[in-house]
Amino acid sequence: MVKLVYDELRRLARAFLFRERADHTLQPTALVHEAYLRLIDQRQVDWTNRAQFVGVAAVMMRRILVNHARDRVADKRGGEATRVSLSLVECIGTAPSVDLIAVHDALDALETIDGRKSRIVELKFFGGLTIAEIAELMQLSPATIEREWSFSRAWLYDVLAGGA
Repeated sequence: MVKLVYDELRRLARAFLFRERADHTLQPTALVHEAYLRLIDQRQVDWTNRAQFVGVAAVMMRRILVNHARDRVADKRGGEATRVSLSLVECIGTAPSVDLIAVHDALDALETIDGRKSRIVELKFFGGLTIAEIAELMQLSPATIEREWSFSRAWLYDVLAGGA
């Protein structure tokens, strides 16, 4: 049983970190271990199925990565930063493909507007669940999940592009 859970967490961690910058300091194993420690501390949760577990694990990993990103930004603002002359830098790394803090803040804003849509985004984007799995977990029709996922994607795109 532990092997199945661990493999699922590793899959999630790889998916999360795939969206991050190439030089990210967290590795999938470290992310899995941190999330696992937080998951086993959830005493009030009655795990009913895989989708519920993956959903909670996705939220944990998202929070870990957001905290890590915020700590990194704080360090860049004068923490333990080392100054290096630009003439010594041969190449400057590319920006991460996803600004995790911006996505997190946008999801928080969506949560205040519509908690169900926010949960669908977490399960789909961060948890990697299918529309059918989300529908089963949330006890809604797949058509409803698909419709709300489409709306949420468009809304988040607009917010992240600076439109809202």
